[in-house]
Amino acid sequence: MTNPPRSPGRRALLIAGGTLAAPLPSLAQPKGGAPQAKVLRYAFPVAETGFDPVQISDLYSRYVTAHIFEAPLRYDHLARPYKLKPNTAAEMPEISSDYRTFVVRLRPGIYFADDPAFKGQRRELTAHDYVYSWKRFYDPRWKAPYVAVWMINKVLGLNEYRDEVLKTKQPFDYDRPIDGLRALDRYTIQIRLAEPTPRFLYDLATADVNGAIAREVVEFYGDKIMEHPVGTGPFRLAEWRRSSRIVLEPNPGFRDVRYDETPNADDAEGQELARRYRGRKLPLVDRVEISIIEESQPRYLAFVNEEHDVLYGTPLDFANLVVPGGKLAPHLAKRGIKLYRTLAADVTMTVYNMEDPVIGGYAPERIALRRAINLGIDIDREIRLVRRGQAIPSQAPLMPQTYGYDPEYRSEMGMYDLARARALLDMYGYVDRDGDGFREQPDGSPLRLVLSTQPDQISRQFDELFKKNLEALGLKLDFSIAKWPEQLRQARAGKFMMWGVGLSAASPDGQGVLARGYSPEIGGQNLSRFKLPEFDRIYERLKVVPDGPERLELFRRANKIMIAYAPYKFHVHRIINDLTHPWVSGFRRPPFWQDWWQYVDIDPGAQARAAK
Repeated sequence: MTNPPRSPGRRALLIAGGTLAAPLPSLAQPKGGAPQAKVLRYAFPVAETGFDPVQISDLYSRYVTAHIFEAPLRYDHLARPYKLKPNTAAEMPEISSDYRTFVVRLRPGIYFADDPAFKGQRRELTAHDYVYSWKRFYDPRWKAPYVAVWMINKVLGLNEYRDEVLKTKQPFDYDRPIDGLRALDRYTIQIRLAEPTPRFLYDLATADVNGAIAREVVEFYGDKIMEHPVGTGPFRLAEWRRSSRIVLEPNPGFRDVRYDETPNADDAEGQELARRYRGRKLPLVDRVEISIIEESQPRYLAFVNEEHDVLYGTPLDFANLVVPGGKLAPHLAKRGIKLYRTLAADVTMTVYNMEDPVIGGYAPERIALRRAINLGIDIDREIRLVRRGQAIPSQAPLMPQTYGYDPEYRSEMGMYDLARARALLDMYGYVDRDGDGFREQPDGSPLRLVLSTQPDQISRQFDELFKKNLEALGLKLDFSIAKWPEQLRQARAGKFMMWGVGLSAASPDGQGVLARGYSPEIGGQNLSRFKLPEFDRIYERLKVVPDGPERLELFRRANKIMIAYAPYKFHVHRIINDLTHPWVSGFRRPPFWQDWWQYVDIDPGAQARAAK
C-alpha cells in the first residue's frame, strides 16, 4: 500500500494558482532508442470495490470493468447524444416486431485474455459465455445488485427458476435449459422476453456489468473472482493495490479493432479526431495508471503538477480557480490545458432508509418529517457555496440527457421553504418539549438523526451545510463516518438512517434512476428500501410502453410519487469540468457508458518535455 498523500507546501499551492512553473521529476527514458510508452495517468476520488461485473454497482469499479469486459453492442465514442454499434456482435441484433425476441450473432475469432484458468489454451468467446454471464445475475450466491434490472426484463423461465432456487435452497444449475436465454449455436444468442421491451438494446451495450465472462474463470477463482477480471476487451488488469493503485495494460490477445468513430457534423474537434485516428488500432495507449486520491487538494495538484494527464472532474474546492464564470482560467489556458464542460446525466441525493424506525415508514408523520427536511435544504446555497456554482437544482429524479427529463418541470423537490417545513413539523407533533432547542418525536421520545458520511474534506463541507439546514428546523444531527465502500455495504444491508450519494445514467433512457424506488431492487439500487405497489406498477409499465405521450405521463406520475413519499431528497444535476494537458488527445466524457481509455492518445515526447 502507498502512503497517504502529504499536505502540499506553499510552493505547491502557488503552482496551483498558476504563479509558478511546475517543477517535475523526469520521466524514465526508454533504453536503446525504443519508442516511449504512452501512459494515461489520472485518479479516482473514491476507492473501487472489485471487478466482477455481476457483484459490483459502484461507478469506479465499473470504469475498470468496462475496459476489460465487452458487451455485444457499444456506443460510438464521438456521436452525440448517442449511437449504438455492433461490438462483439457481428451486426445489430435481429428484433421481432413485438420487441419480445432478440437474436444476437457474434463475430467469430474473439478471444479472452490469457489466464491460468484456461490451462494454456486459447479461449474463444462464444454465445454460451453470454448465456452463462447473464444467468449469474439470477444466482443468489452472487447477490447481484443489478438482478432486478434483469428480472424486470422477464426473460422467459429465468425469474421462475430463481424463485425456485431461493425456495428450495438448491445450488443454481447453469446447465439447466432456459426458454428465454439460449445459445442457438456457437455464435448465436436468442433472448425471449415475456413482455415487449423496446429499449432492451441498451442492456446489450453495458459492458461494465453485462460483459461476457468465461465459466472456467469463475469456477477457477470462486469467491476470489472480484480480484481476477478476465475479459475480451482492450485492456487487462496488470496491477492492483486495493484502494490505492490500479494499472491496466493492453490485452495482447485483443482482436484487430480500428478507430471508426462518427462525430456529429457540427463537431469540429470530433471531425478532426476522426480524421487523425481513423483506421488506427485500438487501444491507442500502452498503459493506464489509476491512483485512488480521495482528498481533492492532492488530486488537483497531481494534475496541475503534471503528474496526471487528465483531471476527470475538477474538485469542487478548485472550481472557482479553474472555471471562473464558467470559462477556463487564463493561467491554465496559457499552459495549453483544455476544458471539457458538461451538464452531466446524473443526480445527487440524500437517501432515507424507509425501514428505519425514526426517519422511515409510510405513516403521515414520517412522510411529513422527510418532506420537511427536503423543504428545509437550501439547494441554492449548496450550489453557491459548496458546489461553487457547478450544478443546477434537481426538481425530480430524472436526469438531463435522458428520455423523460423535462427541463421546465418544477416541483416541491426543488423548493426551499423554511416556514412551510417548520409548520409541517409542528402540525405532526415534532415539537421541542424540553426547551433544549431541538424537537422531539410526536410521542415525546428523543429525535436523533444520523447521516452516514465520509472522512474527506469535501464531505465535511456538505455535512456542515446539511447540519445547519437541519438545525434551522430544530432537528439534531449526528454523523456516522466511514470510507465510501463501507458506507455502500452498510446501505445495501439497510444498516443506516441517511446517506448522500450520486447516480449517473447508464443509458439514454430515464427509467434507470427510478429503480431507486422499485421494490425488487431493495438491497441493490433501491438503497432507500422504498416499497409501494403503485410505484412498482408504473415502473413495470414504463418498461414495456414505447416512447411517446403515454410513457411521458408515466414518468410524471412516478415523479409525483417519489416527491410525495420522499424516500429521497434529490439535490442537483452536476456540471462537470474535465481538464486535459496538451499532450492528451481524443478525450470525450461519455454521457451514459463508462469506457473511453482506448480512444485517448498520449504524446509521450511532449509529456516527457513537460517533466524536465
